[in-house]
Amino acid sequence: MSATADKPTLPPEASYAGMIGRVADPVLERRPGRRWWIGFGATLLLTLGFAVCLAWLFIEGVGIWGINTPVVWGFAIANFVWWLGIGHAGTLISALLLITRQNWRASINRFAEAMTLFAATIAGLFPIMHLGRPYRFYWLVPYPNTMEVWPQWRSALVWDFAAISTYIIFSILFWYWGLIPDLATMRDRARGRIARYAYGAFSLGWRGSARHWQRHDALYRAMAGLAVPLVVSVHSVVGMDFAASLMPGWQETIFPPYFVVGAMFSGFAMVVTLAVLVRRGLGLQAVITERHFDGMGKIVLAGSVAMGISYLTEWFTTWYGGDRIEYEHLAYLFTGDYAPLYYVMLFCNVLVPQILWLGRMRRNIAVAFVVSIVINIGMWLERILIIWNTLSHTHLPSMRHVFYPTFWDWATLGCSIGLFAFLFFCFVRLVPSVAMHDLNKRLHQEKEARG
Repeated sequence: MSATADKPTLPPEASYAGMIGRVADPVLERRPGRRWWIGFGATLLLTLGFAVCLAWLFIEGVGIWGINTPVVWGFAIANFVWWLGIGHAGTLISALLLITRQNWRASINRFAEAMTLFAATIAGLFPIMHLGRPYRFYWLVPYPNTMEVWPQWRSALVWDFAAISTYIIFSILFWYWGLIPDLATMRDRARGRIARYAYGAFSLGWRGSARHWQRHDALYRAMAGLAVPLVVSVHSVVGMDFAASLMPGWQETIFPPYFVVGAMFSGFAMVVTLAVLVRRGLGLQAVITERHFDGMGKIVLAGSVAMGISYLTEWFTTWYGGDRIEYEHLAYLFTGDYAPLYYVMLFCNVLVPQILWLGRMRRNIAVAFVVSIVINIGMWLERILIIWNTLSHTHLPSMRHVFYPTFWDWATLGCSIGLFAFLFFCFVRLVPSVAMHDLNKRLHQEKEARG
């Protein structure tokens, strides 16, 4: 779809200076309100709680979690996959919308990319925490063999380390490159000397010349083209962590694409959640409009349909394969110890999003917010059940045990969410949450389309 063919998403009376002011003023002109300070303080406490969880884990070991002999992964790896799925979506969404020239991305791409950085960083902590000896995580790095310890390239942990580190570095560069013109705008509008120097240093001497824009856009689109296969490959590697094993329920060739779709589904749901909060908290109702939620709702709905098809495919291949162990595993999904959670997962991921078939529901901000929260609860249950259902129901009946999470399992999960929120509170106070230069490009195209 061309930039001028799609429907207007910005108010007809909007001006270039007005759009910049709406985005920049909450950072430069307005002091944080009471609600921001309350949220910042609460999330800071949760961040400190996360540090306490880490400290106690390092002191006592992984035995503080509910892991047992068969269920050796538990919350840690499930949280890792869940956070990584959310993290993968931001860069993928921004890159795909840029490549397909969907310029309504201007209102969401900046905080979606920031979401990627925060979520992927948190995700990367969980495998290290799960190692048992986290101070030796550097053994996963292919450094010179001076200590006669080569990384075990048949281990999924090594695959994840290489994939995630590459992805985080690329996402930082992609986010920062798109931010440079806006940092220059902040430099020119800032009144304080420290703010001018800080924004000026990070804007790298940007002057907005035709030469600057030509080089910026050429590299930005090239990076977007690289981002899509990178994201697909990284989350495919996460899917292969499971599919490369011999455990029932995990020997699925559908797992790599299934994990990629699930990542985009949960990530876009998180983008909707953040869009509602940013829109309300920063007063960006004219920038993030109901039409944006309509477009995002359609993508979330498509993701829900794809997830439903993935579940059906998983059930069908188990039935068609005729393997007795796989039959037992499928029956355990629906009748076993975690069956109630499995039904809740299906309800959250497949049934609830069907309300988005109705246009008025997609454009209803409250409905979009509730549905996005429900989807992320469902996707977390999916990640945890992938681990619990398989590892609790192993090949050897005498080894089968149910996983019971401890206080430290729940505390680590909850405090990691608090850490994510804390980073986001800092983000909205330091840099513009919306890409101002992309926004004004969009405004220019809509004015031309209106004549």
